[in-house]
Amino acid sequence: MMKRKEMLSWLASAPVLGAGWLRGKNDTNHETNERYQGLTAEEAELQRQTDALPYRDFYNELGVRTLINATGTHTYLGGSLMLPEVVQAIQFGVHQYVDMNEFADRVGERLATLCRAEAAMVTAGAASALTLGTAAVLTGTDRQKIHDIPNLPGPRAEVIVQRRHRYSYDHAVRNTGIRFVEVETVEELEAAINERTAMMLFMNAANFWGEIRDETFLQLGKKHGIPVFIDCAADVPPAENIWKYNEMGFDLVTISGGKGLRGPQSTGLLTGRKDLIDAARMNHSPNSNSIGRGMKVNKEEMLGLLVAVEQFLKMDEVAWRREQDEIADTIREALDRYPQLETEIIVQEIGNHFPQVRIDWDEDALEFTHQDLIRELREGHPSIETATKGWLGQGVFVCMAMARPGQERVVARRLNEIFDRVLS
Repeated sequence: MMKRKEMLSWLASAPVLGAGWLRGKNDTNHETNERYQGLTAEEAELQRQTDALPYRDFYNELGVRTLINATGTHTYLGGSLMLPEVVQAIQFGVHQYVDMNEFADRVGERLATLCRAEAAMVTAGAASALTLGTAAVLTGTDRQKIHDIPNLPGPRAEVIVQRRHRYSYDHAVRNTGIRFVEVETVEELEAAINERTAMMLFMNAANFWGEIRDETFLQLGKKHGIPVFIDCAADVPPAENIWKYNEMGFDLVTISGGKGLRGPQSTGLLTGRKDLIDAARMNHSPNSNSIGRGMKVNKEEMLGLLVAVEQFLKMDEVAWRREQDEIADTIREALDRYPQLETEIIVQEIGNHFPQVRIDWDEDALEFTHQDLIRELREGHPSIETATKGWLGQGVFVCMAMARPGQERVVARRLNEIFDRVLS
């Protein structure tokens, strides 16, 4: 396993080294290189030819500006940077064909063990997991229903959700043809249950927003025999969340593969009851004429997510958190010299559990708005992406958890340059 310091060093040098580390340029004996093990002579020669290709800066060729991610695990920025071990796993997977169903079985078994679940599968992101998990509840392993969904016969199935848990991923569940039934209290939830109730959906990041907490919500589902699906997409770290909700008894759990886990951005993890995972698999690629046929996950992505979970569970989480706290302090301390600014470090209790620096000021007094700062950081060189996060408070938020080592100093310097000018 790559040590933490070694990984940081690798990440820091990645733009300079480019793909060189993948090509084994520093290897004196390719025959003994791990990269070539298991290949035929012809395959090894083809790989050597590929390795000999010059490194290309594709972003520069395409005219795409790279940026510093100072906001977090957002899909519109690519989520996170994959770990070196994940990239190696992806590179390994490209050399051979496998039976995709058998391969998914084996990967799922390994992931289920790591996640302490009955079963597991890799999906095309957490949103894909929401669709496939809901489809599994509605169709089971009935091939006719799998063919017909979302146009199942009879009254529309219903999914109960707390009003404060409605969110921008509803569509992934509605794709299956269900109708949401909103509730606020335990009494409303129990009154809403009827013969059309198929599932209950819980957004973990909103655990403290609605009136019904996770344990009570789950108990109500168990009481009435209704599957309960919990969306934990952005809720790793901490590592315990990889297995916590399975051990609590949720029927289905999803976690994004391309956020805190730092696996492929296009992957998600779906775990839970074996009968439901089996049904979700039947609704998924490579099965034709299924609702998930367009949610294909290739073998390289499956390997990448498996390795991402393995590496995450090996990580020294205490040391990592200490490093993140120090990085956040670097940003906050750089702003201490401006009495006009209000700064604090915030860590969300659930979801994106990273230190974030909140920067606020009187926009009218400074004649400089939060959006002005976001725009200047984005349009400067290097481009730096930050954001407002109204659910956490007022101001501009800086989160360096997904940035490369050392970039916090670049962000601190740019903030000083901007506020020196604004406050002069």
